[in-house]
Amino acid sequence: QLVESGGRLVQAGDSLRLSCSASGRPFNSYHMGWFRQAPGAERGFVAAISWSGGRTYYAPSLKGRFTISRENAKNTLYLQMNKLKPEDTAVYYCALKRGRIATLAADFDSWGQGTQFTVSS
Repeated sequence: QLVESGGRLVQAGDSLRLSCSASGRPFNSYHMGWFRQAPGAERGFVAAISWSGGRTYYAPSLKGRFTISRENAKNTLYLQMNKLKPEDTAVYYCALKRGRIATLAADFDSWGQGTQFTVSS
């Protein structure tokens, strides 16, 4: 089970950290990813991290503002977001991936329910 948290209303320019807590499976066996879905849009890739945390991948438009990380000892995935913009408003989902790391939503195996946050201008 994956449970996201941390979503809330923020102002443009603020920072926010989302968390994803995993239970019921060996967290450090899986690659993890963050995706987001704005109203009327498809679910899009945000970032991914390998099982060890040694490799990270980002959507090109988000690299430099967003940072993905994980604490395997706490079974938790994080997404640190800085300099937030109104266009970052979306529901953010964490997901896990067995096997090879990926960046396509269709390749991920299990999903959380999502956490919503809104960036006001």
